[in-house]
Amino acid sequence: MSITADERRTRILEVVRKLGTVRVTDLAARLELPAVTVRRDVAALAESGLVRRSHGSVAVPDERPGGRSGTRALGLIVPTVAHSVSQYFDEVIAGARAAADDAGAHLMLGISSYDTGADRAQAEQLLSSGAEGLMLTPNWMATNDRQDRLWINELPVPAVLVERRPTAGTPAAELDSVSSDHHHGVLLALRHLAALGHDGVALAARRDTWSALKVRTGYAEGCRILGLTPQPVIDIDDPATAPEAVTERLVEAVARGARAALVHNDQDAIQLPALLRARGVSVPGDLALISYDDVFAALGAPPLTAVAPPRRAVGAAAVDLLLRRLRHGTALPVHHIELLPELKVRASCGGAAPA
Repeated sequence: MSITADERRTRILEVVRKLGTVRVTDLAARLELPAVTVRRDVAALAESGLVRRSHGSVAVPDERPGGRSGTRALGLIVPTVAHSVSQYFDEVIAGARAAADDAGAHLMLGISSYDTGADRAQAEQLLSSGAEGLMLTPNWMATNDRQDRLWINELPVPAVLVERRPTAGTPAAELDSVSSDHHHGVLLALRHLAALGHDGVALAARRDTWSALKVRTGYAEGCRILGLTPQPVIDIDDPATAPEAVTERLVEAVARGARAALVHNDQDAIQLPALLRARGVSVPGDLALISYDDVFAALGAPPLTAVAPPRRAVGAAAVDLLLRRLRHGTALPVHHIELLPELKVRASCGGAAPA
């Protein structure tokens, strides 16, 4: 069903006010509207003073006296909104935007696809729009060739990796980074389940994102640290069939004696209690369940206990680190900052938070 021009422009304003600055092409993709239509609506909104256009981007009007002259322009590149991690990065964006506003800096947003070369194209676009420094969440899943990652080290401006922890000894290790410590997040979940008497915890996880791989390696490490018996990992490969497939594997795990599971991420975990109940397995009575990400775990039925990475804090810390790098240059040592997730205990694990 078609929508009116007023409805389109209202939706455009909602997104721009939420993100602060966004490219028109990315805005069109987010709203699933033709780019030519969005450009026409943006032009009308700009004429009314409701948005500000600049170099192919649209932003909220500057309300500070004197505009943005003399302020730092910072670029932020995050994964595409069409991907399952989009809501995760909405919080990162919000934290970065708030920190940039507090510092009097101007934040520009680039949204990258998961295609090889897309990150670099977004970086070039932001640089051409005047970005003095970049914060990037590169798609290191697209290639195994380390040479394809060297372009970040060769950027003409300072760069901070966001939600990426570079491997020691690689060129990326010479870059600043701010990330969540996902190994610690998994350990929190496993430790809580172990305290409830579960000596074996099943893991169901994706394989298509950086954080998913960190959850997987964190699971093996956490089982070793806590002396838990590791279970065969349940792979979540096809989002379309994942809930039913994961349900089947979890029912089999319960039949073998498993009484607890960690699921990455919320999108998959939140569908499981109803599907398991239809198979005669109750949550948390028969299976204690913890999800990873805490984007909307609290809305589950029952509400899901979840590992909550500090998404807003990651965005804010990245802005702070990039501004310090711009002020001090190479006099500032390279920083690799890892922020610790929290465990939000709710009904799905069947146990209260520890004192």
